[in-house]
Amino acid sequence: MSENNTQQVQNTGDILQIRRDKLAALQEQGNDPFEVTTYDRTGCAKDIIAEFEKAESEDMEEMNVSAAGRIMSKRGKGKVAFIDIHDRSGKIQVFAKIDDLGEEVYKGLLKWDIGDIIGVEGYVFRTRVGEVSIHAKKVTLLSKSLLPLPEKYHGLKDTDLRYRQRYVDLIMNPEVKDTFIKRSLVIKTIREELDSRGYIEVETPILNTIPGGAAARPFITHHNTLDIDLYLRIAPELYLKRLIVGGMEKVYEIGRLFRNEGMDVKHNPEFTTIELYEAYTDYRGMMELTEKLINKACLAVNSTDQIEYQGEQIDLSLPFKRVSMMEAVKEYTGVDFSEFIGDTEKAKEIAKELHLEVKATDTWGNILNTAFEEKVEENLVQPTFIYDYPVEVSPLTKRKKGVPQIVERFELFATRRELANAYSELNDPIDQKKRFEHQLMLRDSGDDEAQLLDKDFLTSLEYGMAPTGGMGMGIDRLAMLLTDSASIRDVLLFPTMKPLDK
Repeated sequence: MSENNTQQVQNTGDILQIRRDKLAALQEQGNDPFEVTTYDRTGCAKDIIAEFEKAESEDMEEMNVSAAGRIMSKRGKGKVAFIDIHDRSGKIQVFAKIDDLGEEVYKGLLKWDIGDIIGVEGYVFRTRVGEVSIHAKKVTLLSKSLLPLPEKYHGLKDTDLRYRQRYVDLIMNPEVKDTFIKRSLVIKTIREELDSRGYIEVETPILNTIPGGAAARPFITHHNTLDIDLYLRIAPELYLKRLIVGGMEKVYEIGRLFRNEGMDVKHNPEFTTIELYEAYTDYRGMMELTEKLINKACLAVNSTDQIEYQGEQIDLSLPFKRVSMMEAVKEYTGVDFSEFIGDTEKAKEIAKELHLEVKATDTWGNILNTAFEEKVEENLVQPTFIYDYPVEVSPLTKRKKGVPQIVERFELFATRRELANAYSELNDPIDQKKRFEHQLMLRDSGDDEAQLLDKDFLTSLEYGMAPTGGMGMGIDRLAMLLTDSASIRDVLLFPTMKPLDK
């Protein structure tokens, strides 16, 4: 280790010891901050400032307050000190004088560290330079910070460390806190809209005996008492549709899903979605509902439906663009798959011309979907509903009347990624069983993401399910879009990380 590095380690060790020595001294004096249990505040920093400015404009009398927050900076000169404290709403300055606090308390205050959490009682005033501040009459140490925060001007910049120590990230980077406040507002807005439409929020099992409702690789665990393997759910779809069978008619669930797959800026092993189902409507009804939910969430978060995402202008005004999958593929490849619907041999010839990689088990529909994913998806910047998918990639979806190779399904794309997926739900138990059996064939051929056959779900369909529209949307990706976040990890408070010792 170099001399500079050795000195740095020693300095860090000295800082840690000094802070612990300060704590020990406080405890010996009977002033242990960790024994404080409550502190009454009259308001947060933002509200105190707003109320003072209102009182100031109305020429009201002195405004006494009590506030609390973390010390983020200190400036002292002789018998006067200025301290910036931050709470969840923002920053407010504290003005402290030895004449008001007394020499012993004032000197103790000067020894408190950046990162300590304090309470302040006093009156609000405006300084000579115009900053609204609290003139302290009493200060209380509420919690001692034993670790130093990152240096002010460099902050916490290491992305990996920010995700691992989100608590420090939230302290040092106020815009991060804003992102998660906005994420919460997105969910709140969606809930309010659905509740106003008569939807019922429900909860379905996370531990499943069969991983159904999506094509994905599950996480597997074991239940000791029952001595059976269980799967963390990859989708709540099959349970929610059981509730439609049971007559609940409008249901939704916001919750975590788990998929044992790759990780990148768009994917995390656990993520949040909303799935909703409504009887007596179809995928077109779901289109109208989906764009309404997104538009309302955008307006709630940004006060406009014209936003910027990673340097590109995005228009989230209603209605969103609608294009069929075959129309989209024709636009970007020049190939019209509608001219040879169901002709797998012709589709394989086209795949070679387009340089698409296909498997031996792929049919016309699989190749159409591959052409879309590889040639079209990267062009979908503005919100666009792509509808009418091939049946091969939609095992839970109702066929389009008169075109059995196509199903009534859409996916919503924006900024070159999928945001939502919706169906006119398949309610024919005989057709559904055949689709499950086809999935089993694919599984036997080596596709470990193909779905298993859920006998109880088939039984529920045999009791009769009303015509139903269903939609699933990734809350994380929507939050990314509406907060201009480049990575899914930026909108997850605690994203999945490999342990440092690995």
